[in-house]
Amino acid sequence: MTEITSKAEIDKAHPEEGPWDRLRVILGDEGLAKLRASTVMVLGLGGVGSNCTLALARGGVGHLVVVDRDVVNPSNINRQAVARISTMGRPKTDVITEMVADINPECQVTALHDFIEKDRVAEQLDALPVPDIVIDAIDTVAQKLRIAAWTQAHSYHEICSLGAANKLDPTRFKFMDVSETSADPLAKVMRKECRKRGIGPLEVLCSDEVPLKFEPPAGMPLDETGRPLDRGSVLGTMSYLPAVMGQMIAGRALCRILGIHNDRDPLGEW
Repeated sequence: MTEITSKAEIDKAHPEEGPWDRLRVILGDEGLAKLRASTVMVLGLGGVGSNCTLALARGGVGHLVVVDRDVVNPSNINRQAVARISTMGRPKTDVITEMVADINPECQVTALHDFIEKDRVAEQLDALPVPDIVIDAIDTVAQKLRIAAWTQAHSYHEICSLGAANKLDPTRFKFMDVSETSADPLAKVMRKECRKRGIGPLEVLCSDEVPLKFEPPAGMPLDETGRPLDRGSVLGTMSYLPAVMGQMIAGRALCRILGIHNDRDPLGEW
């Protein structure tokens, strides 16, 4: 069998079907055109962000802006769409750009391989294309708060991903305003700091599942409160949770761009 390596060859081999046929059934040509004209910014290409980005590409978004400073490492394998043996050591922005091109060649990708500095958020992000929606999929509180303030200042709609660490149940994740969150430690900090800084409303994806607790292994360095100096060493992630979260956020973003929503949406009319 001859290997098919380009969109033109696919079109020739399968003239009766196209990549957007199933979307067209639901959205029509007008909806597809709206998605092609849209720009979505994804900050962070870890488990949530990488899976979300690919779902957006498959969903017909015309322009993706992605930001991440990391390279693929072995601990990413269990949950990140960019992580394979063949991509070890490569910048995640390079890997995701290639993957998007292989899925949706019509999608333009603007990639920034850089760390989002808490004191330079506006400077860094203002230099990038203007987004219709911003997706925060990073895990550092200081940066998350600055990003939320930046999106609010520009009246950009943001969808913020909260914690998946030490959780098991994907059915417990819901979209809500940050003020309505509970149980999740990251949500608690975000809720308090957003209130203090006057940030809001802020749409988040959060679980009400209480995280599992693990004791630090013997010999692990601890701080004066008895907590591990390396907090990541007691934070685990199931393979499926970040992927589910990324797909949920992509779906939320696509529907918001299209102006369609479930009539039971807890956040109400868009």
